[in-house]
Amino acid sequence: MKVWLLGILIVAAYAKHEEYDGWTSYYVVPYDFDQLEAFNFVVQKYDLDVYGHPAIKREGLVLVDPANKKNFTDALEELGIKYRIHTEDMKTHLNLEDQMFTDKVSASPSRIGGRLPYNQYQSVEAIHKYMDDVAAAHPNIARVVTPTNSFHGQPIKYMRISTTNFQDSRKPVIFLDGGMHGREWLSIPPVTYAINQLVENVTDPTLLSRFDWILLPIVNPDGYRFSRQGSVTWRKSRSIVPGNQWSLMCPGVDIDRNFDFVWNTIGTSDNLCSYVYPGERPFSEVEARVVRDILHQHRNILMYISFSSFGSFIMYPWAFDGSLSEHAFRQHAVGISMADAINAAKHPNFLNYRVGNAGLIRGSGMAGTSVDYAHSVGVPLAYSIELPGLFGGYWMDPIWIEQIVIETWEGVKAGARRALATN
Repeated sequence: MKVWLLGILIVAAYAKHEEYDGWTSYYVVPYDFDQLEAFNFVVQKYDLDVYGHPAIKREGLVLVDPANKKNFTDALEELGIKYRIHTEDMKTHLNLEDQMFTDKVSASPSRIGGRLPYNQYQSVEAIHKYMDDVAAAHPNIARVVTPTNSFHGQPIKYMRISTTNFQDSRKPVIFLDGGMHGREWLSIPPVTYAINQLVENVTDPTLLSRFDWILLPIVNPDGYRFSRQGSVTWRKSRSIVPGNQWSLMCPGVDIDRNFDFVWNTIGTSDNLCSYVYPGERPFSEVEARVVRDILHQHRNILMYISFSSFGSFIMYPWAFDGSLSEHAFRQHAVGISMADAINAAKHPNFLNYRVGNAGLIRGSGMAGTSVDYAHSVGVPLAYSIELPGLFGGYWMDPIWIEQIVIETWEGVKAGARRALATN
């Protein structure tokens, strides 16, 4: 266990963002695949937090603790990997960003109709109330399911949307989720906006007549709430192993490393404080079990999309080793359709989406991911969509939420249509 991490946890209880005093963040851009692989080795060696993952000739963002700044920069210089400082004082930068994330409405009014505004990040309670209100107003097509509660007792809610109450087995199911990592606030609005477009403001009825939908906006409500109210960069769940004192000091598990597919073999860490700690065993986390159970209950799921941030990537299995499945051509074709639709509607400040195998785009394997697990249990089209990030700050300014949900929904629609055509 790293001594500095224990100190961080003690100090963090007393002052806002004090745990990041002395931290630095860096932009990093690998030139080729060898540099990308070497960068990932450095990250694993020093157990660093990659906030936005780089790709070949595309910058990423890495958070580096004081003890490893020299190790990190020396290693990159030796490898010839280009880097530059994003902020030398992460604590001060986070304090400035707090002004954007205090649940206040931004200066611009929301242009999107419906019960939920898209000019601010919403609380767990507001999102769950929105789902309940929509279901109450449209009982013939929408139903909220609460299968269980999180580790800390928050409801985990998802919505089933269907014109036939999921009784027509000929209709393929599309499953969208967000909020698997606490700090990835931007991954939640595209899922609630899908509810808006399917139930409140229906502009394409064929999406309801041809598909059934399962929408889980917040996989990890404990992590999301803690990121908003406690440590803003928190990524994991908030579970604690009874009787384990280290678990009390470093709670939580990376839910997207907790699925039972080549679990804990690559891209993880046995350090409980690591942001990619996969847990004591597969499906130790109730949040991962909720996703698992949905995948098993609906065997006709055609497409599963898990939203995350940041990077502007559409990635498909296999993430654990970069190999291609028997559905690779179809995965890529549907992914390109989604990317083309988003790129046509996106803001010019955003990067174009890249489509490809998750392990190859990232240059390293990731074991125990939800996307690989979904594909392993029979979902032919499983994707991780990393949403845009401007990297001016650690979080996307709320003024961009509307634009991102609108363009992302264009991609989901295009993907659904192409998936059905190839089914």
